[in-house]
Amino acid sequence: MAIKTFTTGEVLTASDTNTYLANSGLVYVKQQTVGNNVSSVEITGAFSATYDHYRVIYMGGTCSVQSDLGVYLGSTAPANGYYQTIMYVAYGASTVVGASLSNGAKWTALGVQENPNSMAFDIYNPFANEKTSMQGMFMGVNSVRVAGNAQGFYNATTSYTSFTIVSASGNISGGVVYVYGYRKA
Repeated sequence: MAIKTFTTGEVLTASDTNTYLANSGLVYVKQQTVGNNVSSVEITGAFSATYDHYRVIYMGGTCSVQSDLGVYLGSTAPANGYYQTIMYVAYGASTVVGASLSNGAKWTALGVQENPNSMAFDIYNPFANEKTSMQGMFMGVNSVRVAGNAQGFYNATTSYTSFTIVSASGNISGGVVYVYGYRKA
């Protein structure tokens, strides 16, 4: 889409407004509320051919214990295939800690199960029949008090329309998961 330059006194038409609103960078796809006292939640209808890449944000809700929040594609975790690197640091510390995952059942540490829970990540090509990659950040605000980032990929060429957020331990209750698509030019 060509960028239109408006001049002083020119009328902004409904057509122009609708075009610019429809062509915004991130486009709302859906939101889904997390149930009460669940160990995981599948976010259905999240991915389609409309967008190649997505932004996922999960905020709010509570947890029974503080732990990591992980993600896998689809409704059932595979035995293996997930790869990831993680770097994080405790607030007030000067030492960065690194960790990695090789051939695991899900991406780990994509979010922190806290009160409130928090998770934000980008996911690339989950609907395409090619390897899916991701990158994200996490921040703990309670006793965990760490912040970091994670990058990884899933070593399978399968198309997915959903993903599942899972607690490493304990249960989560409430909060809302938002999914946005990155608009194609």
